[in-house]
Amino acid sequence: MQRLSLFRALLIFGILQGASNAGYWLLSITDKHLYSMGAAVFFENLCGGMGTSAFVALLMTLCNKSFSATQFALLSALSAVGRVYVGPVAGWFVEAHGWSTFYLFSVAAAVPGLILLLVCRQTLEYTRVNDNFISRTEYPAGYAFAMWTLAAGISN
Repeated sequence: MQRLSLFRALLIFGILQGASNAGYWLLSITDKHLYSMGAAVFFENLCGGMGTSAFVALLMTLCNKSFSATQFALLSALSAVGRVYVGPVAGWFVEAHGWSTFYLFSVAAAVPGLILLLVCRQTLEYTRVNDNFISRTEYPAGYAFAMWTLAAGISN
């Protein structure tokens, strides 16, 4: 069995996880069929499980061995915030635009995360090879951009 690097697993499973929502989009624009629904649910759950396992591996990589339980709990709780706040907005979006547009949007919503993963490739590879992280001082422009984006989001 060939092993995947963390970056490659996150990329492949992230693409599959985003693309799996296209099955629901197809269901929303075609006639109702029980086997089509079963196939879409099966594929989405399979891809979701693979994506989740790769994400858990990423969280474990990000944790310091001395504080791994606390850091893993905090990071996994932080990753659940999206589910809490996106749910109500999704209902309004479906009401305004319909299910087919919602599912297309859910496929497109995977793209920013995949782009961020591509940007972070060097960091993931460095961590895998050296078993520690690149110093934060290497990314002053990245931190400035993140703070600017946060400030712009808060001001609106």
